[in-house]
Amino acid sequence: METLRVSGSSRPNAVAGAIAALLRSNGQVEMQAIGPAAVNQAIKAIAIARGYLTDDRLDLTVQPSFVKLDVASAERTAMKFMVFSYKLDT
Repeated sequence: METLRVSGSSRPNAVAGAIAALLRSNGQVEMQAIGPAAVNQAIKAIAIARGYLTDDRLDLTVQPSFVKLDVASAERTAMKFMVFSYKLDT
């Protein structure tokens, strides 16, 4: 499964495009964000990605959780967003 790492300087439109592409091909994607700015960009990207999926008759659902990561030999707590696509009824 593909893991997208989102930072506070990530462009939400670019991340949204990656989310939409991965949901179309794999049906799921994992996102990780450390810090409030990164979480903000991740949430904006998820909202934008929903719009990118409408022409494909897809929507998404998100399961947020916490995860411990080793970053530069230090343990950090990150937000993990499991994003899944599902087909909309016609």
